[in-house]
Amino acid sequence: MEQLAKWRAVATATGPADRAAAEDGVRRAYRAAGLAQPRQIVWAASPRAAVEAVRADTGRGRSVREEIRTRPWERARRAAHDLLGPQGYGALWASTGAPLWEGTAALADRIRSGVAEALADGAAEREREVRLLLLDAVLGQHDAPWLAAFADGAAELAPLADVARHAGWWWPYEQLVVVCERPAELHRDEAGRLDRGDGPALVFPDGFALYAWRGMPVPAAFLARLGDLTPQDIRTEENAELRRVMLEHYGYERYLAESGAKPVHRDATGVLWRIELERDEPVVMVEVVNSTAEPDGSFRTYWLRVPPTTLTAREGVAWTFGLSAEAYDPVRQT
Repeated sequence: MEQLAKWRAVATATGPADRAAAEDGVRRAYRAAGLAQPRQIVWAASPRAAVEAVRADTGRGRSVREEIRTRPWERARRAAHDLLGPQGYGALWASTGAPLWEGTAALADRIRSGVAEALADGAAEREREVRLLLLDAVLGQHDAPWLAAFADGAAELAPLADVARHAGWWWPYEQLVVVCERPAELHRDEAGRLDRGDGPALVFPDGFALYAWRGMPVPAAFLARLGDLTPQDIRTEENAELRRVMLEHYGYERYLAESGAKPVHRDATGVLWRIELERDEPVVMVEVVNSTAEPDGSFRTYWLRVPPTTLTAREGVAWTFGLSAEAYDPVRQT
């Protein structure tokens, strides 16, 4: 658990890089790979700026990512598998890299897409060029999942681990290395997804930023509207995904109350509500009251979102337990 916590902190670190420590790690990585030292190490304030720096330096030579990152990683993985066997290897990954993988990989993919969108300006050929350059990157702090699993047992990974601890992504070429600063801000939800309703969820020192609501990319201007939403705004939003974000932010209960929605079914389990939306499936909710009193004697109301095909409140509550309406027969509701 200590190893996992250490690398989780690396993956989510923000603030200025330790440039001297990162550059030392870069030079040691070149030596470990048997490569000559690059003529120049350049710092960039974001992955977008890093790709621009790479594009501008036509004398950078070929990418040496294969020697720097891929081959050492493959050797460390093979050594761990040979030493521990299939079961032991699986246990190692489950306790170290796996818990970090999904969130970190999703963040890296989002950064790649954001950089490509920012630099391509809608041109397909330019986007292809940018995405190819992004494949040359060593992910630094976002290589935390596999470094958590293998770095402590493989001396040749020590330089890569040191760069990861002190900097963001970096691009190794024969003559040039471009190293990226870490984010200045990172906002995530409880599931580890990029998430912020009042500003950018990820911000780099030069202002390059990504906006997201519970992991879904959203335009900056869209977030600015959320504080002044009305039911009419929600009904008339043409983008179905953005409309769902608006509903989540506004609150289903509030929307039901202010949009004039009517209950479509009542029974002993609760009240079924249905919100019809143009060009999208309806939102169907069950309103249920907790049968256990709060400390102050009140009874809390909950809203459960259920499939749009739900016809009765009982069917909806049963669905949340993975049961049919006929099979749902609680001895005591809590």
